[in-house]
Amino acid sequence: TRIGHLLHRVPPGASNPIPEDDAKPLDATEGELAPSTPSNGAGRCIGIGDLVVVYEGFNRQKAVTVAEKGCYQNRYGTFPHKEWVGKPFGSKVYGKGEAGFVWILAPTPELWTKVLPHRTQILYLPDISLVCHALELKPGSVVLESGTGSGSLTHSLIRAVAPKGHVYTFEFNRVRAEAASEEIVSHGLTEHCTVTHRDVEALGFPDELEDRCDAAFLDLPGPHKCIPSVAKCLRPDGVVCSFSPCIEQVQRCCQALEAEGFGDVHTVELLGREYDVESRELQRDLGVEQPRLTSRWKREARDKAKRKRKHVDTDANGDEGRGAVAADLESLEPMGVVAAHPRQEAQHHTGYLTFARLVPYASKEAIAAAREAGKTRS
Repeated sequence: TRIGHLLHRVPPGASNPIPEDDAKPLDATEGELAPSTPSNGAGRCIGIGDLVVVYEGFNRQKAVTVAEKGCYQNRYGTFPHKEWVGKPFGSKVYGKGEAGFVWILAPTPELWTKVLPHRTQILYLPDISLVCHALELKPGSVVLESGTGSGSLTHSLIRAVAPKGHVYTFEFNRVRAEAASEEIVSHGLTEHCTVTHRDVEALGFPDELEDRCDAAFLDLPGPHKCIPSVAKCLRPDGVVCSFSPCIEQVQRCCQALEAEGFGDVHTVELLGREYDVESRELQRDLGVEQPRLTSRWKREARDKAKRKRKHVDTDANGDEGRGAVAADLESLEPMGVVAAHPRQEAQHHTGYLTFARLVPYASKEAIAAAREAGKTRS
């Protein structure tokens, strides 16, 4: 269920209105919560109105909507959109005059994270992958998200729960909520995602979602304020994740989680580290003075080189001596190797990910009944 196959155009006139706080946008039936699987679009060709990702290099991509009279320009040349129509996704296209080329790719959550318009700070792939894994998402899961922002995580959540799951995402800023809703509509994901304008910190999640969700993700200034509402919406054994940039937010969130009966509370911080891979030459002639060698090693290297030269000079056969010298010189030529080493720079901090699991609550009556049942079996 690659999201590149799900990002298809919806029919003209389709809309995804933003529900108000006092409305009930989440009263869908169980049948509506399990939409049918859309066509996977394998081998689909590009058409007018499709969203494509123009790939120029590893850190140079751009999202483009194909238009009939559109034209994409960059340092590699001019690329009329009409020449893209009919080509399969992943094609290599050349500009006018074949001065250069680009790749036109189908949008995926990973590519969309790189090219989306930034309305807020976003989560990047390392954090997103850990969140989707730790929340134990699978096709058919129902997920809560508070803090839609730019929709970076939202698209990955949709792919994880498609084709029968659903993502309910909430944003307190109306402008950002409307922009995110328009993106979901244009990407053809309305069956898998509902965007709602609502202040979850103040109002909590809607009552319609009580005891219906499998996981929840919080990206809020005060996540501890809505933990009681999360506990009501999650099913037993559900998982919640809170993303916070400050450790003070983590402390208050952990206190609220323990107060609401969550267990297995733990916090993770991902620190990125980049490596440089390059070709180097290793010096094999110990007679060559090396700057990093100690004085003792230098002295021993010189003595060893002198003994080798004396042995060659006293060789009785001149030709053999010259051959030995040539062989020694060849063996002492620098050797090329490929080396990888970490960059000497400070590791960057994005935020803390706090995970917790809603422990199934056992009432006193249930505990007593279980004990009686155990005594009867014994």
